[in-house]
Amino acid sequence: MDFSHSEKSQQYQARLKAFMQEHVYPQEKAILADNKRLNEGRDFRHWQVPAAIHTLKQQAREAGLWNLFLPDAELGAGLSCLDYAPLAEEMGKVAFAAELFNCNAPDTGNMEVLYHFGNQAQQNSWLMPLLSGEIRSVFAMTEPEVASSDATNMQATIVEDGDELVLNGRKWWTTGLGHPDAKVAIFMGLSNPDNDKHNQHSMVIVPLDSPGVEIQRMLTACGDYDAPYGHGEVLFTDVRVPKSNLLVGMGKGFAIAQGRLGPGRIHHCMRAIGAAERALELMIKRGLSRQAFGKPLIKLGGNLERVAEARMLIDQARLLTLQAAWKIDKLGVKQAMTDISSIKVVVPNMLQRVSDMAIQMFGGAGVNDDLPLTYFNAMGRILRIADGPDEVHMGMVSRLELAKYTGR
Repeated sequence: MDFSHSEKSQQYQARLKAFMQEHVYPQEKAILADNKRLNEGRDFRHWQVPAAIHTLKQQAREAGLWNLFLPDAELGAGLSCLDYAPLAEEMGKVAFAAELFNCNAPDTGNMEVLYHFGNQAQQNSWLMPLLSGEIRSVFAMTEPEVASSDATNMQATIVEDGDELVLNGRKWWTTGLGHPDAKVAIFMGLSNPDNDKHNQHSMVIVPLDSPGVEIQRMLTACGDYDAPYGHGEVLFTDVRVPKSNLLVGMGKGFAIAQGRLGPGRIHHCMRAIGAAERALELMIKRGLSRQAFGKPLIKLGGNLERVAEARMLIDQARLLTLQAAWKIDKLGVKQAMTDISSIKVVVPNMLQRVSDMAIQMFGGAGVNDDLPLTYFNAMGRILRIADGPDEVHMGMVSRLELAKYTGR
């Protein structure tokens, strides 16, 4: 295995880091404060994006730092998973950075679905506006009435009616639904109940202004509405869309999902590793700069050991994630399932641990949102549930491991 990054990736890394240093870090606190001023306490229907975000997005696009995740040299940067990984890590150091480069979830996953599985008309209508940053999208999969850790439980339905598809169901944790530019959903629902369980569901493109789509509320995550993105609960009542909005075919939803989730988990994990690196950096600088009981904080209370532990945890997580990315590139998603599930457990737990140590070093300042540490800590906790809980991914790893011995 060779985890070294191509010359092209290294050039993008240098350019991205320079952009972050010159344009993003100097404005980080002001942008977060402006976001709070614009959105805190307001109905999600009136959420706004800080003007500086729009400016930075335009600057990033002009700098050629746009759609870096897409492995297409014409529409994106043309980077492999392994080559994109360090770019995602750099973006993860600032809460809103991924959006600046049009590399934010869930849009990246939805754009990959449309790129790999959409037909020409679907790509023209939805992929191209997403790639240009004109609109944003959501992924409507999780449901409140069933255990969504088992996606085959989905109760939302997709029924054929002539030249149309009729959608009914309630979805929640639909990330990005509160964003003022959110215009389209990819809806997953039960369409072929008589098929085997992994061929019963389909994915359909649904404009969010379709009659029968009702966004009912945004959910708090660890006490935060995450404006202007939000995690919405949305009701679909007799929503009608043309059959041309169906992705691939009826019953193909899980096949599409597998293609979507592999690279997406690399992106999530590398951003989380970037967050952990930032937390460690802040922790060390704090420990070196503050005095207590006649010594720098870094030399008190086992803090040196915590620094060492954090360094080891981050590097272990990164190497495992790069291995997963390498396997996806070289062998395909199916051959990387153990690694993909492993990083989904290892990395969020690592981020929780490292950010918690950093919070402790800062004391009261660590739990205040003047610093990004509570955001990073919540990010780690939420990622242990989002996109499958730890237990599901550990179950996958154990099944694949046992199969080496049982042949099943």
